[in-house]
Amino acid sequence: MKIGAVKEIIPGENRVAMTPESAAQLQKLGHDCLIEAGAGGAAGFDDAAYAAAGVSVVPDAAALCAQADIIVKVREPQAEELARLTQGKTLISFFWPAQNEALLAQARDTGASVIAMDMVPRISRAQKMDALSSMANIAGYRAVIEAGNNFGRFFTGQVTAAGKVPPARVLVVGAGVAGLAAIGTATSLGAITMAFDVRPEVAEQIESMGAEFVFLEFEEAQDGAATGGYAAPSSPEFREKQLAKFRELAPEVDIVITTALIPGRPAPKLWTEDMVAMMKRGSVIVDLAAERGGNCDLTVPNEKIVTENGVTIVGYTDFPSRMATQSSTLYSNNIRHMVHDLTPGKDGVIHHNMEDDVIRGATVAHEGAITFPPPPPKVQAIAAAKPKEKPKELTAVEKRAQEVAAFRSETQRQVILLAAAGAAVMAVGLVAPESFMRNFIIFVLSVFVGFQVIWNVSHSLHTPLMAVTNAISSIIILGALMQIGSTSVIITILAALGILMAAINIFGGFMVTRRMLAMFQKS
Repeated sequence: MKIGAVKEIIPGENRVAMTPESAAQLQKLGHDCLIEAGAGGAAGFDDAAYAAAGVSVVPDAAALCAQADIIVKVREPQAEELARLTQGKTLISFFWPAQNEALLAQARDTGASVIAMDMVPRISRAQKMDALSSMANIAGYRAVIEAGNNFGRFFTGQVTAAGKVPPARVLVVGAGVAGLAAIGTATSLGAITMAFDVRPEVAEQIESMGAEFVFLEFEEAQDGAATGGYAAPSSPEFREKQLAKFRELAPEVDIVITTALIPGRPAPKLWTEDMVAMMKRGSVIVDLAAERGGNCDLTVPNEKIVTENGVTIVGYTDFPSRMATQSSTLYSNNIRHMVHDLTPGKDGVIHHNMEDDVIRGATVAHEGAITFPPPPPKVQAIAAAKPKEKPKELTAVEKRAQEVAAFRSETQRQVILLAAAGAAVMAVGLVAPESFMRNFIIFVLSVFVGFQVIWNVSHSLHTPLMAVTNAISSIIILGALMQIGSTSVIITILAALGILMAAINIFGGFMVTRRMLAMFQKS
């Protein structure tokens, strides 16, 4: 089969659906590759690079579509592009079928198969084909870069001779792929980052990246697990609570990045006009949902505006295209993996298996029929989070009762231990001679006194370990000094050795402590 990539005709779109590297991988599956002349130029891939990779360069899109069995592209096709399809051909691209009913009907009439990369189900097996995630990852990163370009201060805080610079405060609304990419970028740049999402299971992901999860107290559980990995539409009550929280945060944040999108629906309005009016002059809003209407009331798609109170609102819809080389590389890999699943025998023969969950989910038109919407995925993209039971708040009476019960239990245990120890000593005393019992009692008292002495040593000058070992060594030295004048030569030698080794241990402990303290000194 012949796979051809056409040049994007939408103004400002710099990406390409096939790179020389991905073409080499497609050829290993038994396919021949075609590219429209100049298709990869804006992304940094010239025709010579494709020719060197064994790709045939075709002069125009009409000639390519006439030769190719599979046409791959990035943006949703225009009417004139769909008109070039015929029965038996396959188109793989973004399509947005829920928003393009007329294009969907036209695709059905051609008899061709259409695979929408935006409809790939978000299940583990399909992650390698998830073009939405790969593009959202780039968009989230680029959003922070655009915000920094329009923000008049540092992201990280600094203390210099010229003055103190506070860190920027960044709020990311929506912690999907784009949101997490934005969180990671903002945090790495030194900003104080906060993030909000209606799905409770993403809280740990947010906090693991060094950001603060904006928690919203609400009785109704919000769970996006049953919606294929996307956030579920919120109830009106939850939305009002959510907007109230955002109004509370609006005067404090410097940068807001909104990423909330639900497939097949207009972007929810989460940052209202009055919130923009509450923000400080010089603040920045980057609306990644601008192409679907925007999360901010004042967003103008494809434009950057400045409000009367000095807030910059960036509504660009081409964030991935602004990093065309990287975007094309990732997107072409998504396409390659999709073609890999369509070519199970690796023999250059396409098998459009509608029983396969991924292929069926992404196919929106097939053999003269519209196959959108697909059946729901059989596997949840994110396992539903088990609700964590909150610890019961105890009253003062209950706390007092717990303390009394704990005291009684500990007292009972100690009494039992003392009684057992006393009984054991009495049993030994019944059979042991008087001299043994006298020395044994002195030994027990010595252990008790030594224990009290050692564990009451102050740890202010050393680590606890050093303090305890030095206290034990000191007791050894005291005991050895008492025996050093013994009439027995052996006892005297052992006492001297004990003093030597204990002294080495004490002085060594002080030296280690000194080295440890030196690690925290500036000079």
